[in-house]
Amino acid sequence: MNITVSIDPKLARLGVRVGLLIVEDVRVRERSSRLDEEIERVVNLVKERIGGLEGLREHPYVKAYRSFLWRLGIDPTKIRPSSEALARRVLRGSPLPRINNIVDAGNASSLLHMVPIGLYDLDRLQPPVRLTLCEEPCSFEPIGGKPRLLKPGTPVLVDSSGYVIHVYPHRDARKTAINEGTRRLLAVSAGVMGVKESSLRESLEDFANLLKVDGLTPRLGEVTIV
Repeated sequence: MNITVSIDPKLARLGVRVGLLIVEDVRVRERSSRLDEEIERVVNLVKERIGGLEGLREHPYVKAYRSFLWRLGIDPTKIRPSSEALARRVLRGSPLPRINNIVDAGNASSLLHMVPIGLYDLDRLQPPVRLTLCEEPCSFEPIGGKPRLLKPGTPVLVDSSGYVIHVYPHRDARKTAINEGTRRLLAVSAGVMGVKESSLRESLEDFANLLKVDGLTPRLGEVTIV
C-alpha cells in the first residue's frame, strides 16, 4: 500500500521534510522483556551521550526544532517537540512512558535519534495526508487531553476529511492512535531545517527493528522521504 503525504510550500521553505513508513500485520500488546531490555539500553545510551538538561539544550536537533517553532511564532518551551519531551523525562530520572509495544518502540527510536515520530492507525484516517498550517482555528482532539482549538498558523498533519491527526512536531490525535485493534500503521518521522535526512530514515528503520526485537514479523514498506 502507498500513501501520499504532501507538504505546504510555506513549510517546505522552512526546511520541513518527513520520513514515511507503512507497517502492516502488526500486533499490539503489552511490552515484552526483550523490548524492555532494548529500551533500557537506549535510555542509558542517550543519558551517556547528552549528559544532562544543559547538554540537551545544546543538542543541534533540539535547537533546530526550537528554531522552527519560534519562526512560526510558537513558544517551544510550552509546546515541546515530542523527542525533546521524552529526553527531558529520562534525563530527570523518570522512565519512558509505557503504552504498548508499538508506541513504546516508536518512543525509544524517537529518543535515540532525537527525531519526533508519529504513529497513525491507517484504518482510522482518510488518505491523502497533508502537512499544512491552520488557516483558521483548527479543532484538535489530543491523546489524553480535551478537545481544543489550535491557533491559525499552527503546523498540522491532516487527512482528506480535514481531521487533524498531529500537531507538528508535538502531539498526536486520539482517533488515529495505535490501540489493540490496529493492524496497519503509518509511521512519520518529523524533520525541519538542520535535521539530516539520514536521521529521518534511520529513526524509522530502528523503529521497525525494535518491532522485530519484540518478536513481531510485520510487513514493512520502504522508508521514503518527502
